[in-house]
Amino acid sequence: MKRLITLITVAALMLGGVVYAGNGVDLNQSPEVTATQQGTIHQPKEQSRQPLNYVNQPPVIPHSVDGYQVTKNINRCLQCHGTQSYLTTGAPRVSPTHFTDRDGLVSSTVSPRRYFCLQCHVVQTDAKPVVENTFKPANGFGK
Repeated sequence: MKRLITLITVAALMLGGVVYAGNGVDLNQSPEVTATQQGTIHQPKEQSRQPLNYVNQPPVIPHSVDGYQVTKNINRCLQCHGTQSYLTTGAPRVSPTHFTDRDGLVSSTVSPRRYFCLQCHVVQTDAKPVVENTFKPANGFGK
């Protein structure tokens, strides 16, 4: 039974990869690299940091990340925000929460579950919402 489940899972993954590649997606490109056409959304190089809207909200990114590579072997974000470089780059340091693994153990390197930055952090833009947003910040947060 275990072997059958493994076989089905592998087949589904392979089929998914074929469909994904068949849609003109470059599987060698990091999923964190944005596919926005140049000039369609304004992303100034430097913006002021935005206030948070709720407790533990991941901060938005105040600069473009076009062309950034984030893979299991390299993380472009850590070149500026990592503990070894943030003092010289002036970028905010990666939060201490990013060094705790799922078992609560603290490491000297970023935890694998916090390594792919753009799963939580989004680029700040002046794009209009796709759908109406009625979200209201928690008391004491936001503007």
